[in-house]
Amino acid sequence: MHSSSVVSDSACIAESVSIGPNCVIGENVRIGANCIIYANVYIGDETVIGDDCIIWPGVVIRERIRIGNRVIIHPNATIGADGFGYYFEKGEYHKIKHIGIVVIEDDVEIGASACIDRAKAGVTKIGKGCKIDNLVQIGHNVQIGENTVIAGQTGISGSVKIGSYVILGGQVGIADHVTIGNRVRAAAQAGITRDVPNGTDVRGYPAIDNRSWTRQYIRLKKLPDKVEEIAKRMNELEKSVYNKRGS
Repeated sequence: MHSSSVVSDSACIAESVSIGPNCVIGENVRIGANCIIYANVYIGDETVIGDDCIIWPGVVIRERIRIGNRVIIHPNATIGADGFGYYFEKGEYHKIKHIGIVVIEDDVEIGASACIDRAKAGVTKIGKGCKIDNLVQIGHNVQIGENTVIAGQTGISGSVKIGSYVILGGQVGIADHVTIGNRVRAAAQAGITRDVPNGTDVRGYPAIDNRSWTRQYIRLKKLPDKVEEIAKRMNELEKSVYNKRGS
């Protein structure tokens, strides 16, 4: 452990753990064997981290978080911040307390500056083997199954349920309380506003299945030519009517 780091006396840390400069590790934290914690990492009270994890510089892991084995968290990610929850009363927004936790299962990788919010109550869960890219936002009480892949700048609203082996392209947006089945694939920038059944490929906004989207896109591409053709026919019709009246 680097001499500049501050570690609570009540923390239980395996001897094989490496702790870099300026880290802060809170009370009753438990860290398993062979973990590497780089500089400027904050780990809040009562957090539990498994074996063989790598936590890169600037990561914030707040209180009572549960992290499995072989988890990689890249720089400046934040795990366990409060969710975006308020109620409006008497002309003001009032904060809703978030007292839940985040559970990250084994073999998860979390990209730089990703944010995973703690649950309002209960658990925000990231399933085993998930891979989360940079700048992904995961809201409070989200549940994600095993081996799901989420590309950069995706935003997942609160209480969304996502199955296993799902692939979400970059900048996908998911509305709150939506359920997404297993093996769903969403193309980049899809806006998912309603439930998606197992095995469905979706794209567009609002997101629809790929075949429907392709048919609509082909028709849309032809629309300018159709409009020009209709305008030409109307001009010819107007001339014909004018000539008949004139005669």
